[in-house]
Amino acid sequence: MPIVVFVLGSVAIAWVSRASLSKPRSHGFPRFFAFEAIFALLIINARHWFAYPIGIQQTVSWLLLAQSIILVVWGVVLLRRVGKSVAPSDQSPVFEWENTEMLVTTGIYRYIRHPMYSSLLFLAWGALLKSVTEITLTLAGVATLALIVTAKVEETENLDRFGDEYRDYMRRTRLFVPFLL
Repeated sequence: MPIVVFVLGSVAIAWVSRASLSKPRSHGFPRFFAFEAIFALLIINARHWFAYPIGIQQTVSWLLLAQSIILVVWGVVLLRRVGKSVAPSDQSPVFEWENTEMLVTTGIYRYIRHPMYSSLLFLAWGALLKSVTEITLTLAGVATLALIVTAKVEETENLDRFGDEYRDYMRRTRLFVPFLL
């Protein structure tokens, strides 16, 4: 049954990512692989989700998962409201909520440039902590690497789009974790 869920979910992820998959130089291309690795991680560790609910490992996992939700909601709201999201052109590899007219530098974006990818990192590592095995650790590593590549490609796109304003923004902020990374 998990294989069927993975295949069906992967088809859905590929459908949503189809524009990005047709443009390998876009940030959406490596993001697809992060989505896939995280999805596999969630499926593999689903049976461990509520095991040992008050252990230290589970507590850290739940904290990471909660932070993941906070970051994605906060990030999307800011992109839509402050960035003034607009519908991308046909066949664009970006989603509407990430296609902004303005550079967002307030809220969580005041500290980190990629809260959405931070959210996915926290999701991956929170899911990993449900049950750490060689395969789940590998999947979390693949997701992490894919998200780093995604962020770096997106930064090139943002430099092209926002120029010196984005270059200055990069000097003032961190990639994923405030004050650290």
